[in-house]
Formats: sequence, C-alpha cells, structure tokens
Amino acid sequence: MKKKEITSSIILHALLLITVYIFQGAIFPFIPIGGFIPLLLPVVVTGIALYEGRYTGGLSGLFAGILCDISFNQPVGTFTVFLTVVGLGVGILSDTVVLSGFMTYYFGCAAVLIISAFVQMTPIVALPNNIPTAVLMGTAIGQTIYSLILAFPIWFLVRALGRRAERITPSGRIL
Repeated sequence: MKKKEITSSIILHALLLITVYIFQGAIFPFIPIGGFIPLLLPVVVTGIALYEGRYTGGLSGLFAGILCDISFNQPVGTFTVFLTVVGLGVGILSDTVVLSGFMTYYFGCAAVLIISAFVQMTPIVALPNNIPTAVLMGTAIGQTIYSLILAFPIWFLVRALGRRAERITPSGRIL
C-alpha cells in the first residue's frame, strides 16, 4: 500500500474506534438491557485484527485500550495492555491459522469478551469487598451477551474496512 492508502486506513480505523467509544461511553449507558451495558471496543479490536492482521490489530488494540482506560475506573494501563495483546494475538492467528469469516469473528468476540469480563473483575475481586461472586459472574454474563448482540452490526463495519484494504491494487488504485 502507498502512503496515502495507509494514511486513509489509519484515519478510518481511528474514526471507527472513536465512534464506537462514543456509543459505548455516552449512548449505551442510557440504554441498559437488564441493567447491563455493553463493552464494544474489544469487539472492534477483534474484528480489525481478524480482517487486517497483527500490525493493524495491535495498533487498534493499543488505541482502544487507551480509550477504555480513560473511561473505566480500572488500574492505569490494564485495558491498554490487554487490548494490545488481543489485537496482536488475534492478528497473528488470522495471519497464520484461522480463516477470516463471520463464525471466526463471532467466536473470537465471545472469547475476548469473556476474558474482558475477568479483566474488569480482577481489581474488584482483589480488593476486600462485599460483592458476592455470583453477582459478578451474572454481570459478566449479561454484559457479554449484550455485547455479542451488538457484535453483529459491528461485523459489517470491520469487514468493510478489511475488504477495502483488499481492493487496493499494487498500482494504488481502489477497485
């Protein structure tokens, strides 16, 4: 890809992440289903890494992780490290082992969301509190299901961005 296509790809991915960040932090908290609020940035990072590979996935994970750390009351850097590793890991799997398709995306999102729930719970469990484990697990399951429902429309966006990169010819023209 030429410099112009790389720049436009970075801008499009950043716009997608910022848009999802705004929806995750400013809109969906006012639309809870069953009291649960979705976690969408890990879904986007999973999709970008699956369709774009390890480098774009890692960079997207880094950016999304910084956004999550800004908005969540977590120890600094928790989601930055976690989503960067997710982007790199899913990207490496996509580059070497798995096929980029809807089922791979959806099962990948489910796995990443389950791990994200444990990452979110770790500081709560580590500190002395009176929150029963069953309540934490119920919240994790509800958030994961709500996020997986919203993963379906996000798939169209990340797939379109991934296919846009595939349409760029060696001469730099977009088909």
